[in-house]
Amino acid sequence: MNPTWVIAKRELASYFNSFVAYIVLITFLLFTGFFTWLNGNGDIFFRMQADLNVFFSIANWTLFFFIPAITMKLIAEEKKTGTIEMLLTKAVSNRQVVIGKFLAALMMVMIALAFTLPYYITVSKLGNFDHGAALCGYLGLILMSAAYIGIGLFASSLTNNQIVAFILALLIGICFQFLFGVIANGTGGVTAEIFNTLSLTTHYDSISRGVIDSKDVIYFLSVAFLGIFLSEYFIDKKR
Repeated sequence: MNPTWVIAKRELASYFNSFVAYIVLITFLLFTGFFTWLNGNGDIFFRMQADLNVFFSIANWTLFFFIPAITMKLIAEEKKTGTIEMLLTKAVSNRQVVIGKFLAALMMVMIALAFTLPYYITVSKLGNFDHGAALCGYLGLILMSAAYIGIGLFASSLTNNQIVAFILALLIGICFQFLFGVIANGTGGVTAEIFNTLSLTTHYDSISRGVIDSKDVIYFLSVAFLGIFLSEYFIDKKR
């Protein structure tokens, strides 16, 4: 079997063995479910609209906090326990290690999103439902998660402390999720255009509205690949 998939399966199993997966799944479903169905100020029944816009908005911010939590241990823990040295002596490349861990975190997110499919099925029966927009929203969450996982992996490769990795991933994520957009709105001309292009929220909002643009897809994949590349670089320094 390909070493990448072996590492991915091992990491995914470790989430469930340590109850991390159950905590993330339950908390994610509680947050998104409450605001989608029960929050009186914006839930589906209050707005009287058969769409998943509230869910996609809440899931965006929920994953913003949860992804650093599931990526913080991926490399940092290996460094702290010394197992990274054992892993790197095997017949496996740095890239296979990083991509395997990346895939494990991405599969964890996709499992969480799969548990929200009953939202999709239920809402689609409540009225005139735009299936294309909903599917684009799920695609946007997956692409956004891939970008955040790349950032989280990079943060985890910089330290052997999981808490530090978590905080670093959040700080970098704040720049992409919030700060770049604020700077873009507070400036003008070329500067505003540059920071608007760097803003993750800009690209996510575009896809979540049902518009799939190649530049948005390329943006998310570029952030993810950059995180993978930098993680590989810092692991190589460890080797």
